[in-house]
Amino acid sequence: MKSESTPPLTGERTVPGMPHENYWFRRHEVAYLELARPLCGDAVVLEAGCGEGYGADLLATVARSVLALDYDAPTAAHVARAYPRVRAVRGNLAALPLGSSTVDVVTNLQVIEHLWDQEGFLAECVRVLRPGGRLLVTTPNRITFSPGRDTPLNPFHTRELSAAELAGLLRGAGLRLLRLGGVHHGPRLRELDVKHGGSIVDAQLAVALCGGGAWPPGLLADVSTVSASDFVILDTDVDASLDLLAVAARP
Repeated sequence: MKSESTPPLTGERTVPGMPHENYWFRRHEVAYLELARPLCGDAVVLEAGCGEGYGADLLATVARSVLALDYDAPTAAHVARAYPRVRAVRGNLAALPLGSSTVDVVTNLQVIEHLWDQEGFLAECVRVLRPGGRLLVTTPNRITFSPGRDTPLNPFHTRELSAAELAGLLRGAGLRLLRLGGVHHGPRLRELDVKHGGSIVDAQLAVALCGGGAWPPGLLADVSTVSASDFVILDTDVDASLDLLAVAARP
Protein backbone atom coordinates (compact mmCIF):
# COMPACT_ATOMS: atom_id res chain seq x y z
CA MET A 1 0.00 0.00 0.00
CA LYS A 2 1.02 3.61 -0.53
CA SER A 3 2.57 5.10 2.63
CA GLU A 4 2.14 8.66 3.83
CA SER A 5 5.67 9.48 2.68
CA THR A 6 5.14 8.22 -0.87
CA PRO A 7 5.01 11.03 -3.47
CA PRO A 8 1.43 11.78 -4.57
CA LEU A 9 0.11 10.16 -7.73
CA THR A 10 -0.25 13.03 -10.21
CA GLY A 11 0.55 11.35 -13.53
CA GLU A 12 4.08 12.77 -13.53
CA ARG A 13 5.75 9.88 -11.67
CA THR A 14 4.76 6.24 -11.40
CA VAL A 15 4.10 5.08 -7.83
CA PRO A 16 4.24 1.40 -6.80
CA GLY A 17 1.81 -0.36 -4.50
CA MET A 18 -1.42 1.11 -5.92
CA PRO A 19 -3.82 -1.31 -7.68
CA HIS A 20 -5.16 1.21 -10.22
CA GLU A 21 -1.58 2.34 -11.09
CA ASN A 22 -0.25 -1.20 -11.35
CA TYR A 23 -0.33 -1.50 -15.16
CA TRP A 24 1.90 1.57 -15.59
CA PHE A 25 4.20 0.57 -12.75
CA ARG A 26 4.77 -2.89 -14.25
CA ARG A 27 5.24 -1.41 -17.71
CA HIS A 28 8.08 0.67 -16.25
CA GLU A 29 9.41 -2.14 -14.09
CA VAL A 30 10.05 -4.51 -16.99
CA ALA A 31 12.75 -2.18 -18.35
CA TYR A 32 14.55 -2.21 -15.01
CA LEU A 33 14.35 -5.99 -14.75
CA GLU A 34 15.21 -6.96 -18.32
CA LEU A 35 17.32 -4.05 -19.56
CA ALA A 36 18.91 -2.02 -16.79
CA ARG A 37 19.69 -4.55 -14.09
CA PRO A 38 21.66 -6.93 -16.36
CA LEU A 39 23.87 -4.01 -17.48
CA CYS A 40 24.50 -2.55 -14.02
CA GLY A 41 26.36 -5.36 -12.31
CA ASP A 42 29.23 -3.98 -10.16
CA ALA A 43 28.83 -0.61 -11.88
CA VAL A 44 28.81 2.96 -10.60
CA VAL A 45 25.32 4.01 -11.67
CA LEU A 46 23.59 7.37 -11.98
CA GLU A 47 19.80 7.09 -12.03
CA ALA A 48 19.02 10.38 -13.77
CA GLY A 49 15.44 11.15 -12.84
CA CYS A 50 14.81 8.54 -10.15
CA GLY A 51 11.18 9.39 -9.40
CA GLU A 52 9.78 7.39 -6.48
CA GLY A 53 13.07 5.47 -6.23
CA TYR A 54 11.94 1.88 -6.65
CA GLY A 55 14.10 1.46 -9.78
CA ALA A 56 17.23 2.88 -8.20
CA ASP A 57 16.75 0.51 -5.27
CA LEU A 58 16.37 -2.45 -7.61
CA LEU A 59 19.59 -1.50 -9.40
CA ALA A 60 21.35 -1.22 -6.04
CA THR A 61 20.95 -4.98 -5.60
CA VAL A 62 23.58 -5.52 -8.33
CA ALA A 63 25.45 -2.22 -8.77
CA ARG A 64 28.55 -1.15 -6.88
CA SER A 65 26.79 2.13 -6.04
CA VAL A 66 23.72 4.07 -7.18
CA LEU A 67 23.25 7.83 -7.10
CA ALA A 68 19.53 8.62 -7.41
CA LEU A 69 18.96 12.11 -8.79
CA ASP A 70 15.67 13.98 -9.04
CA TYR A 71 14.85 17.67 -9.44
CA ASP A 72 11.88 17.59 -7.06
CA ALA A 73 13.04 18.11 -3.46
CA PRO A 74 10.20 16.18 -1.71
CA THR A 75 10.75 13.27 -4.10
CA ALA A 76 14.50 13.16 -3.40
CA ALA A 77 13.78 13.33 0.34
CA HIS A 78 11.34 10.42 0.04
CA VAL A 79 13.93 8.32 -1.80
CA ALA A 80 16.53 9.03 0.89
CA ARG A 81 14.10 7.85 3.59
CA ALA A 82 12.63 4.87 1.78
CA TYR A 83 15.67 3.40 0.04
CA PRO A 84 18.82 3.56 2.20
CA ARG A 85 20.81 1.45 -0.29
CA VAL A 86 20.97 4.39 -2.70
CA ARG A 87 22.34 7.90 -2.31
CA ALA A 88 19.54 10.33 -3.12
CA VAL A 89 20.35 13.86 -4.27
CA ARG A 90 18.26 16.75 -5.59
CA GLY A 91 19.73 18.02 -8.83
CA ASN A 92 19.09 19.36 -12.30
CA LEU A 93 19.47 16.91 -15.18
CA ALA A 94 20.64 19.79 -17.38
CA ALA A 95 23.69 20.24 -15.11
CA LEU A 96 24.52 16.90 -13.51
CA PRO A 97 26.25 17.34 -10.14
CA LEU A 98 29.07 14.96 -10.99
CA GLY A 99 32.61 15.18 -12.25
CA SER A 100 33.51 14.24 -15.80
CA SER A 101 34.13 10.55 -16.59
CA THR A 102 32.96 9.35 -13.17
CA VAL A 103 30.16 6.83 -13.81
CA ASP A 104 29.85 3.54 -15.67
CA VAL A 105 26.11 3.64 -16.43
CA VAL A 106 23.49 6.39 -16.64
CA THR A 107 19.91 5.16 -16.51
CA ASN A 108 17.15 7.47 -17.69
CA LEU A 109 13.95 5.46 -17.76
CA GLN A 110 10.69 7.18 -18.68
CA VAL A 111 12.24 10.60 -18.05
CA ILE A 112 13.64 12.19 -21.23
CA GLU A 113 10.11 12.99 -22.45
CA HIS A 114 9.75 15.31 -19.43
CA LEU A 115 12.84 17.39 -20.26
CA TRP A 116 12.83 20.73 -22.07
CA ASP A 117 16.50 20.45 -23.09
CA GLN A 118 16.94 16.87 -24.21
CA GLU A 119 20.09 17.63 -26.19
CA GLY A 120 21.66 19.39 -23.20
CA PHE A 121 20.87 16.44 -20.96
CA LEU A 122 22.48 13.99 -23.36
CA ALA A 123 25.59 16.17 -23.56
CA GLU A 124 25.79 15.99 -19.76
CA CYS A 125 25.46 12.19 -19.91
CA VAL A 126 28.38 12.02 -22.33
CA ARG A 127 30.40 14.21 -19.99
CA VAL A 128 29.88 12.15 -16.83
CA LEU A 129 30.20 8.72 -18.48
CA ARG A 130 33.56 7.03 -18.55
CA PRO A 131 34.83 6.02 -22.01
CA GLY A 132 32.84 2.94 -22.95
CA GLY A 133 30.18 3.77 -20.35
CA ARG A 134 26.56 3.16 -21.24
CA LEU A 135 23.42 5.25 -21.31
CA LEU A 136 20.11 3.39 -20.94
CA VAL A 137 16.99 5.24 -22.07
CA THR A 138 13.33 4.31 -22.17
CA THR A 139 10.55 6.65 -23.24
CA PRO A 140 6.98 6.40 -24.55
CA ASN A 141 6.81 5.81 -28.28
CA ARG A 142 5.27 9.00 -29.68
CA ILE A 143 3.69 7.10 -32.56
CA THR A 144 1.58 4.88 -30.29
CA PHE A 145 1.43 6.94 -27.07
CA SER A 146 0.04 10.18 -28.53
CA PRO A 147 -1.04 9.15 -32.02
CA GLY A 148 -2.07 11.94 -34.36
CA ARG A 149 -1.39 14.68 -31.81
CA ASP A 150 0.83 17.75 -32.14
CA THR A 151 1.31 17.85 -28.36
CA PRO A 152 1.76 14.95 -25.92
CA LEU A 153 -1.32 13.41 -24.34
CA ASN A 154 0.37 13.51 -20.93
CA PRO A 155 0.53 17.16 -19.73
CA PHE A 156 3.83 16.46 -17.92
CA HIS A 157 5.55 15.50 -21.18
CA THR A 158 7.34 18.22 -23.13
CA ARG A 159 8.51 16.26 -26.17
CA GLU A 160 7.81 12.65 -27.04
CA LEU A 161 9.95 10.77 -29.55
CA SER A 162 9.65 8.20 -32.29
CA ALA A 163 12.29 5.50 -32.62
CA ALA A 164 14.04 7.41 -35.41
CA GLU A 165 13.99 10.63 -33.40
CA LEU A 166 15.43 8.95 -30.31
CA ALA A 167 18.18 7.32 -32.36
CA GLY A 168 18.97 10.66 -33.98
CA LEU A 169 19.26 12.39 -30.61
CA LEU A 170 21.62 9.79 -29.25
CA ARG A 171 23.85 9.77 -32.31
CA GLY A 172 23.76 13.56 -32.43
CA ALA A 173 25.17 13.61 -28.89
CA GLY A 174 28.15 11.58 -30.08
CA LEU A 175 26.97 8.26 -28.61
CA ARG A 176 27.21 4.86 -30.31
CA LEU A 177 23.78 3.26 -30.53
CA LEU A 178 24.10 -0.36 -29.41
CA ARG A 179 20.46 -1.35 -29.21
CA LEU A 180 17.07 0.10 -30.15
CA GLY A 181 14.01 -1.89 -29.18
CA GLY A 182 10.58 -1.58 -27.68
CA VAL A 183 8.16 -2.80 -25.03
CA HIS A 184 5.10 -4.70 -26.26
CA HIS A 185 2.16 -6.49 -24.70
CA GLY A 186 2.74 -10.19 -24.21
CA PRO A 187 0.07 -12.87 -24.75
CA ARG A 188 -1.89 -12.27 -21.54
CA LEU A 189 -2.11 -8.51 -22.06
CA ARG A 190 -3.20 -9.04 -25.66
CA GLU A 191 -6.04 -11.16 -24.29
CA LEU A 192 -6.94 -8.37 -21.86
CA ASP A 193 -6.88 -5.89 -24.75
CA VAL A 194 -9.59 -7.93 -26.46
CA LYS A 195 -11.54 -8.32 -23.23
CA HIS A 196 -11.60 -4.57 -22.63
CA GLY A 197 -12.79 -3.41 -26.02
CA GLY A 198 -9.52 -3.57 -27.93
CA SER A 199 -7.16 -1.76 -25.55
CA ILE A 200 -6.69 -2.08 -21.80
CA VAL A 201 -4.79 1.23 -21.97
CA ASP A 202 -7.73 3.04 -23.56
CA ALA A 203 -10.07 1.48 -20.99
CA GLN A 204 -7.95 2.94 -18.18
CA LEU A 205 -7.69 6.33 -19.88
CA ALA A 206 -11.47 6.44 -20.27
CA VAL A 207 -11.80 6.27 -16.48
CA ALA A 208 -9.20 8.99 -16.00
CA LEU A 209 -10.77 11.27 -18.61
CA CYS A 210 -14.12 10.95 -16.87
CA GLY A 211 -12.66 12.55 -13.76
CA GLY A 212 -11.11 9.48 -12.21
CA GLY A 213 -14.39 8.14 -10.90
CA ALA A 214 -15.16 4.59 -9.84
CA TRP A 215 -13.37 1.94 -11.82
CA PRO A 216 -15.36 -0.89 -13.39
CA PRO A 217 -14.64 -3.80 -11.01
CA GLY A 218 -13.52 -6.13 -13.77
CA LEU A 219 -11.06 -3.60 -15.19
CA LEU A 220 -9.54 -2.83 -11.80
CA ALA A 221 -9.23 -6.54 -11.02
CA ASP A 222 -7.39 -7.18 -14.29
CA VAL A 223 -5.13 -4.12 -13.95
CA SER A 224 -4.16 -5.08 -10.41
CA THR A 225 -2.91 -8.50 -11.53
CA VAL A 226 -0.58 -7.28 -14.31
CA SER A 227 3.06 -8.26 -13.79
CA ALA A 228 6.28 -7.24 -15.51
CA SER A 229 6.34 -10.67 -17.16
CA ASP A 230 3.18 -9.74 -19.08
CA PHE A 231 5.30 -7.38 -21.22
CA VAL A 232 7.93 -8.38 -23.76
CA ILE A 233 10.93 -6.42 -25.05
CA LEU A 234 11.61 -6.89 -28.76
CA ASP A 235 14.13 -5.46 -31.18
CA THR A 236 11.70 -5.88 -34.07
CA ASP A 237 8.59 -3.89 -35.03
CA VAL A 238 9.90 -1.03 -32.92
CA ASP A 239 7.58 1.59 -34.42
CA ALA A 240 4.60 -0.40 -33.10
CA SER A 241 5.99 -0.63 -29.56
CA LEU A 242 4.46 0.98 -26.50
CA ASP A 243 7.72 2.31 -25.08
CA LEU A 244 11.08 2.70 -26.78
CA LEU A 245 14.32 1.53 -25.22
CA ALA A 246 17.85 2.30 -26.25
CA VAL A 247 21.32 1.36 -25.11
CA ALA A 248 24.09 3.73 -26.20
CA ALA A 249 27.76 3.98 -25.33
CA ARG A 250 30.24 6.81 -24.99
CA PRO A 251 33.08 6.12 -27.45
